[in-house]
Amino acid sequence: MIEDQIPQEPANEPIHLAESPRRNWTAWIAAGGCAVLLCSAIFIGTIIYAGPQMVKTFFPSEVAVPDDQVRGVTQNNTMGDPNAPIQIIEYGDYQCPYCLQFWSETEPQLIEEYVNTGKVYFEFRSFPIIGPESFSAAEGAYCAGDQGKFWEFHDTLFTNWTGENVGDFTQEKLIQYADALALDTAAFEQCLSDGTHQSTVEQDRAKGEADNVHATPTFFINGHLLEGAQPFEVMQHIIEELLHGDFDTSTG
Repeated sequence: MIEDQIPQEPANEPIHLAESPRRNWTAWIAAGGCAVLLCSAIFIGTIIYAGPQMVKTFFPSEVAVPDDQVRGVTQNNTMGDPNAPIQIIEYGDYQCPYCLQFWSETEPQLIEEYVNTGKVYFEFRSFPIIGPESFSAAEGAYCAGDQGKFWEFHDTLFTNWTGENVGDFTQEKLIQYADALALDTAAFEQCLSDGTHQSTVEQDRAKGEADNVHATPTFFINGHLLEGAQPFEVMQHIIEELLHGDFDTSTG
């Protein structure tokens, strides 16, 4: 019979197939794909673990320059008429979210209605308490002030704030802000590197500590303490009472 002429494989013997080049390439491609997936997983995991700073490193964003806030009279870290009947001192930290809130929600109205009308003289003093970037940002603002742009830099810092100690105010970023404001970046960088305004910031903080400042923002309105990102209406009420001599000193 024909069946008797066909060689029979032993029943328990495995069948060996000859390796082909195509099979080898398939294996290499599969291994390569796994490696790519593994690297991608590690990269994404690193970003998640490292947080915003890693994201900023790999995906740098452009500097946002704020719209100009009209300030009638400015002199470095002050604005308004020095002879105004009301003096407001703010102790702030550029990393403080409540300082940001005051800057964005209350300060524009305060400037328009009281600073630019000669009724309020406003001074910003740095009170860095959140971290090293708070201190470097404060120095940067004073370095910009040397070129006549303290308030523009002040506004740019708050405009580009995304969180606390996440790399918004490193020296590299501060130089980018200076460049965006058309400052002399070489002079600005030298100011930072030399620590030109380190003592200025330290003096601001020492004044705040002497005034029993414990949080930011803290305001002194003709010497009367007010803490927190107060709405415009609260500051307006105090200013109007002071202007008319009706302020209750027992609560101020």
